[in-house]
Amino acid sequence: MNRSILIVICDFLLVSLLAFSTVDINKATNEGVPRNVRVEINTNQVESGKDLAAVMRLALNEERKSRELLLNELSKTREEVSQREKQVQSAQQALQAREQESLRLQQGLQAKEQESQRLQQLQASLQQQFTSAQTSIQALNQQLQSSSAQAATSKEKLEALEAERKKQAEQAAAMQQQLSQLTKSNELALVEKQRLANQLQVAETEKRYAAETAVRMQEQVKVEREEKAKLAEGVKALASKSGELTQEIRENRPLTANTIFNDFLTNRVEARFDAYRSGLLGTNRRKDTHTILASDGTNTFAVCHIQDTPLTLWNPGTDWEELTGSLARNGAALPIGSVSFSLRDPRVVLIPVPASQARQLGGKAFHISAAPYKFQDAVLVGAKEGYYGECRFEIDLSTPDYLKLDNNFLKGLFGKFNPSRGDLVFSKTGDLLGIMANGTYCMMLHNFDAAATMRFGQNVREQHTGDTLSLLYSMVAGLPFKLQ
Repeated sequence: MNRSILIVICDFLLVSLLAFSTVDINKATNEGVPRNVRVEINTNQVESGKDLAAVMRLALNEERKSRELLLNELSKTREEVSQREKQVQSAQQALQAREQESLRLQQGLQAKEQESQRLQQLQASLQQQFTSAQTSIQALNQQLQSSSAQAATSKEKLEALEAERKKQAEQAAAMQQQLSQLTKSNELALVEKQRLANQLQVAETEKRYAAETAVRMQEQVKVEREEKAKLAEGVKALASKSGELTQEIRENRPLTANTIFNDFLTNRVEARFDAYRSGLLGTNRRKDTHTILASDGTNTFAVCHIQDTPLTLWNPGTDWEELTGSLARNGAALPIGSVSFSLRDPRVVLIPVPASQARQLGGKAFHISAAPYKFQDAVLVGAKEGYYGECRFEIDLSTPDYLKLDNNFLKGLFGKFNPSRGDLVFSKTGDLLGIMANGTYCMMLHNFDAAATMRFGQNVREQHTGDTLSLLYSMVAGLPFKLQ
């Protein structure tokens, strides 16, 4: 039986005994009172047996319940134990696997240690071999050096002998070849000698005949040369006279005003000038005019009056910040690189035109007149206004570089003829005589000497154009009043 059931039964029996043997404790403790012992038999024994059976049944039920609980706990415990056993088995298996792995690793480690020991032994052996090999190499190097020195000496001697042998062989071959060539040449020479001997006989005969013929021909050539020399001198003299005559005729033959004006229209160039200066309101000027190209035989310039440009001679002068311009003709437009001011009269503006640009513009460059006093009459052309006409100029001794217009002899041919500054003046031969400085005096162009030059470009501040224009103004102010 279970221990707990036995404890319950024992407790129950003890309680029953205490109940069956009830004693009056109070009386028992009273010593003065006589004790009367009476034995009575209870008549409730049968009921006590029933109670014991009931208690036993109750205990049995409790025992059954306890047993069921214990069985349930036992089954749970068995399941837990089974799971624990499974876990233990898996852990044991894992432990066995770990042990096997550890054993394998220990074996591998032992193998590695053995391999390491073997490699160390092998390294030591190789080190010894390397040391002995180095010793052997040093010995061999010493032997090699000594052997190399000997071999080099022997090789040099051998090469020298070989070179000498080759040289002698080549010389022998060359001599053999020369010998064979000489033999052939000797044979050919004999044949050629015989042939030349034959030709010599024929040549001597021909020589005598040719000498006789040459004497006759020399006499004929001498006669012909004398005749040709006489003819050449005559032709040369005639050509010289013809050229001089042609030049004289051209220089002395006056052209009509219509011809000169038509020549101007055909070859005129359009000039455009732009000037800019910043300020409170800003200043931007543009001038357009027509002009021509003039040449002294070496240099070429476009000429115009300063009034046809945005520039003004004054004191103080204007400091321009930007000066640009262009020359155009027949669709070709070329930028102006700079402008110069004539040394004799700064009011005459000279625009240099390089030869390459002159070819691009095309047309004719008018020559400066070399003889301005040959004809008293001239042709005046208003380049900008488009009029032209014949006029007469006089020499003013007080102004040697200028010609004075004779207002009593003006013959306008086209347009409203009103000579003014900037008009071009042509001699009757069609050359450029000069340009009108004012309405009365024409400044003759003898050369293109410049008093000052201004470069054109987007930034001309550093040129201080105002100072230059003021200086040029002072030069014009210094001229006689009738020329201003």
